[in-house]
Amino acid sequence: TGATGRVGRRVVDQLLARNATVRVLTRDPLNARLPASVEIAHGDLLDIDAMRSSLNGIDTLFLLNAVTGDEFAQAIISLNIARQAGVRRVVYLSVFDADRAVNVPHFAVKWGAERMLHDMNFSATILRPTYFIDNEVMIRDVILEHGIYPMPIGSKGIAMVDTRDIGEVAAMELIRREQGPETLPIETINLVGPHTLTGANVASIWSDLLGRQIVYAGDDPGPFEQRLSAGMPSWTAYEMRLMAERYVSDGMIPNEGDVERLTRMLGRPLHSYRDFAGEIIAAA
Repeated sequence: TGATGRVGRRVVDQLLARNATVRVLTRDPLNARLPASVEIAHGDLLDIDAMRSSLNGIDTLFLLNAVTGDEFAQAIISLNIARQAGVRRVVYLSVFDADRAVNVPHFAVKWGAERMLHDMNFSATILRPTYFIDNEVMIRDVILEHGIYPMPIGSKGIAMVDTRDIGEVAAMELIRREQGPETLPIETINLVGPHTLTGANVASIWSDLLGRQIVYAGDDPGPFEQRLSAGMPSWTAYEMRLMAERYVSDGMIPNEGDVERLTRMLGRPLHSYRDFAGEIIAAA
């Protein structure tokens, strides 16, 4: 699921590179723009008949639920139908500290789905990514044209993760689950970046790369919510504010060994924020 989004496309590409047989569920097959070898199932996560059909004959499910008002219903329905269809292996895209930031709706949803995976005895890998480095594409113009880094990420620090790393780890875990017994225990993997950065750190990186001062806009999530509410539903903007408040109060700081574990899994260094920012500048 989620195969046409930023993470899902990475997962599909990595699975095909590993010669996996892939089926994706999409609401819009004509505009999915997926490789010809990918089997496409038409429907969405709240279309019960489509879900039953799409999961028929599937061994291993990659479950990604978009941040929507009915995200929890989507997760509950997906896991129930998967179990009824005989799917026992799941790789689930959750979020970093899902069990702690339960006042943030899409964190609480993912914690609920994680509990379902445990209670329904799935053989599952739970992936918990931090803030996506790729989100910075959405604020590129503010940085480049106005000299401001606007995301209120605070001074605790966030180890931002690149979706290329998420996609590759997800594909590796899907293959491992697919090829292993259904009794493999549930495992949780924190998906983090190589460096834990504050708002001031990030502004400094942009300043260095651009050769001019970029100013961090500060920790107040109020202006952030106001900007978002101009282009999205107010409840979504408010939810993003709650998430930003968590960045400021807690950060997203890797546990000991998280970076080293991912580096061993991938057999290479993790993508860094500085390198991604350089790619944005080069493409501008």
